Amino acid sequence: MADTEDPTVNVSDAEGRCRYEIEFEGQLAGLADYRLDGDVITFTHTEIDPAFGGRGLGTKLIEFAVTDARSRNLAIVPQCSFVRKWVAEHPEEG
Repeated sequence: MADTEDPTVNVSDAEGRCRYEIEFEGQLAGLADYRLDGDVITFTHTEIDPAFGGRGLGTKLIEFAVTDARSRNLAIVPQCSFVRKWVAEHPEEG
């Protein structure tokens, strides 16, 4: 699954690494690590490379990850503070 709204941004689930990744203009810009246990996904860490800061990539990354998790009927545990804040600000989506 990829973000098709912005051709310079691609978000995907790198399942083998247990993380969502976001690329900006073909370069890895950030990631959201997770643990999957049955039907529960726990987001443990989110990071955006400072070189890509200020573009809203963290928000795009988490929005994609939460939407993907919900589409798979996974319960979300926002252990990471960034994800926890995003979910609190978007209760209808998280």
